[in-house]
Amino acid sequence: MKLEEQLLARAGGKCELTGIAADLITYTLPPETSSTLDNSLLISTTLANQLNKTEQLNPEDWKFLPNAMWSENPAVQIVCWRMLNRLKNEGWASEALDILYLDDETLAEAKKTGDHENDGYVSFHEDSIGQRLLEGDTVVLTKTLDVKGSSLKATLGTVVKNIRLVADNIEQIEGKIEGQTIVILTKYLRKQN
Repeated sequence: MKLEEQLLARAGGKCELTGIAADLITYTLPPETSSTLDNSLLISTTLANQLNKTEQLNPEDWKFLPNAMWSENPAVQIVCWRMLNRLKNEGWASEALDILYLDDETLAEAKKTGDHENDGYVSFHEDSIGQRLLEGDTVVLTKTLDVKGSSLKATLGTVVKNIRLVADNIEQIEGKIEGQTIVILTKYLRKQN
């Protein structure tokens, strides 16, 4: 039997965290890369996006955690512990975290990502007016820029297509102007719709 079929059978066709029938996907606990029945859950797409930090964390979506944390499934316990830590500024999450008990092995597994040391806010690449930038977007320069190490001058209104996001710096993107790849600060860009 395939992993997804096993997860569906275990979950009864519902999200393993909320118990609600929704648009479900397989979520593998980081830092693991290969999915097994022990390190995977069937959860809603909304929760998976927030867990994967591709969407901003919405505390209202996680109010089920104080009930779910009592699951006997270690993968559910780990997700609950990690999310309660990310939401610890919420009173209900802090209270639940205070009474949550994980055995030593499960707690060590939960701490592997270091995610519990961060708050729930996720930072994204945004243009000068706060629109979220995505890989492959087209942007327009809002200021004439001198390109360091080049005689190239990127003028106001220049269109930069198919941008790449700089992974470790949300204030920078890469794009090609006149065939040359350059790094551009997001504060000098506006997303073209």
